[in-house]
Amino acid sequence: MTLFPVHFASAFTADAEVVAIASRALRIIGPAYGAFGLGMAMYFACQGAGLMRWPIVASLSRFGLAVGGGALLGARFGLDGQFVAVALGITAYGAVTAAAVRRSVWR
Repeated sequence: MTLFPVHFASAFTADAEVVAIASRALRIIGPAYGAFGLGMAMYFACQGAGLMRWPIVASLSRFGLAVGGGALLGARFGLDGQFVAVALGITAYGAVTAAAVRRSVWR
């Protein structure tokens, strides 16, 4: 998906402008999906352990960075700035959730 964003986006639409925008988004946001997978795995680990405070904080940080950062970076850098903010939010979600699991006491 990140390696061949044009081919991936073309599988869903033939509109050249949509493919161009989707390709830009996948190039910028795509590498952050690994952090999202890590965050989701650690979220469910925390849920199983009954320790949900930090995963909720991580989710709020993801939302805050994507929306707030998207507004700030989007005003300065346009659509690419919004994509960067989404990638930062996804990465923060994974990092905060993983850090919560790492520092928690597991029984």
